[in-house]
Amino acid sequence: VASALRSGSGTTQSAPGCSFQFSTHSILLIVSSTMAEPEHPEDKIPILQPDRLHKSPTCVIVVGMAGSGKTTLMAQLQRSLADGSEDALSSEGAGGDGGESEAAAGDDTNATPRSKPPTGYLLNLDPATKVIPYGASIDIRDTVDYHQVMAQHKLGPNGAILTCLNLFATKFDQVMSILERRSFGDAPTAPTTTSSSDDGEEDSKPAAEAASSPPTADVENDKEAKTAEMKKLLDYILVDTPGQIESFSWSASGQIFAESLASAFPTILAYVVDTPRCASSPNTFMSNMLYACSMMYRTRLPLVVVFNKTDVVGSEFAEEWMTDYEAFQTALDDFTTENSGDAATSGYYASLTRSLSLVLDEFYSVLHHCGVSAATGDGVPGFWDTVDRAAQDFEADYVADLRDRVEERKARRRAKTRHDMKRLERDMKAASVKDEE
Repeated sequence: VASALRSGSGTTQSAPGCSFQFSTHSILLIVSSTMAEPEHPEDKIPILQPDRLHKSPTCVIVVGMAGSGKTTLMAQLQRSLADGSEDALSSEGAGGDGGESEAAAGDDTNATPRSKPPTGYLLNLDPATKVIPYGASIDIRDTVDYHQVMAQHKLGPNGAILTCLNLFATKFDQVMSILERRSFGDAPTAPTTTSSSDDGEEDSKPAAEAASSPPTADVENDKEAKTAEMKKLLDYILVDTPGQIESFSWSASGQIFAESLASAFPTILAYVVDTPRCASSPNTFMSNMLYACSMMYRTRLPLVVVFNKTDVVGSEFAEEWMTDYEAFQTALDDFTTENSGDAATSGYYASLTRSLSLVLDEFYSVLHHCGVSAATGDGVPGFWDTVDRAAQDFEADYVADLRDRVEERKARRRAKTRHDMKRLERDMKAASVKDEE
């Protein structure tokens, strides 16, 4: 066929005295079958698989300015969750606390059984921190040495953090594999499909299953996979990010982390705000809202504004500013009057803040917000309720947009294939006419 295409004729010699006749239509059929659309990575995005979305743990990426209390909040959130690490799950499966449960039942047979707290799994992506007040199941510091990177590459603090994140991003596929196993056990991440290609063994099921199971056990493996996939071992995955927020939110590695997590789990951003700083200046509040807006539009993920440190200053004023435009204007007027001699609060800056508040009034309608105290734990149950509501937006907005983007890419590939086939047909007809002449 290749020889016929090169020569422009319908005959190709395979051996002396032996020839096969191919019409132009036959050649086009053969070529079109070989140009069938191959499998692409977006065709196997886990979050788009049937029933995957409602059986996956919710991933919460905690971001915020330096000093906003992200790490302290992570520690407080961990206290409200059950441990989802491998050791904890193994001990629970072995009945490590069975004796205590029986003893409690013997003491009070009429006691109401306590609901089991949700199970969490924590990741630390801050390579520069020395001590973290929570137990991270996956820690970037175990893989990348921040001080060694700074010394070897002669980098400053921010450059070293960014380089550590880039190095860790090259191995993030292994992190995703660990999260898959912790979330669903040994179940495969995508449903098994059958392929008619020569290497159908590898295409029809994951590599680990293909290596460990004989081909004759496909039906049994499919049943076991569907049964195992029903298990949900984790409820939440918490990800702590560097205090230098720009090194995560505006870097290529940060985008890789966010998109990888969002492709496998319902993912939201929790933007932590220093509430006392916002109370001192409406301009600071507006700056935080602008940054939250930019992060939401960059990642396309649902965003929860977490007003932290409510044990110092309550978050009611900030939540009112988000829901009542006139209340913010009144607060801005009062602040401008009290600081009339300060150039940063009058003239252009005051006018800019008023204009931005009007622009962001529509943005506030799609934002979730809550107040918490990382020091005392006040508001943590409300935080989880807000996260669950934001996870519903992930399905309605992000997943729907992701499906549209995947279908758009498929349509472009199909259009390119049709264009290439038409061009091939024109070239073959032109070659045939030239050969007849």
